[in-house]
Amino acid sequence: MDRRKFLRTSGALCGLGLVGSTVMVEGCKKSSNSSSPQGPTVNFTLNLSQSTNAALNTAGGAVASNGVIVANDAGTYVAVAQACTHNGCSVGFSASSHSFVCPCHGASFDNSGNVTTGPATVALKKYTVTKSGNILTIAG
Repeated sequence: MDRRKFLRTSGALCGLGLVGSTVMVEGCKKSSNSSSPQGPTVNFTLNLSQSTNAALNTAGGAVASNGVIVANDAGTYVAVAQACTHNGCSVGFSASSHSFVCPCHGASFDNSGNVTTGPATVALKKYTVTKSGNILTIAG
């Protein structure tokens, strides 16, 4: 193979590699075009008498289950999708601010899942929580 042909072939292969890697990176980006709340569709129960759910018996306590975080906010049970809509990190509940907070980049959400502090721009999905005796039912 002569030098010119080698350089042309090498340049073409490099260009194809660059285009291919760009397509792969673009395909891995999270879609943030949606402005509707995001989270899984669920219907499950938590038994408050079980030790794994004991945190929910105290104001400020929270439990994560099935992709949802359930919190006891001063005696009212609230539940939102656990994954932050900015980058997918698991949010936690802050009793002092009565909000859900992402530890990765500082996004925060109110008890309805609405963004109160960025970088997240899309709300967390809020779930219906009903209590019957010692059983919480989370659905949505």
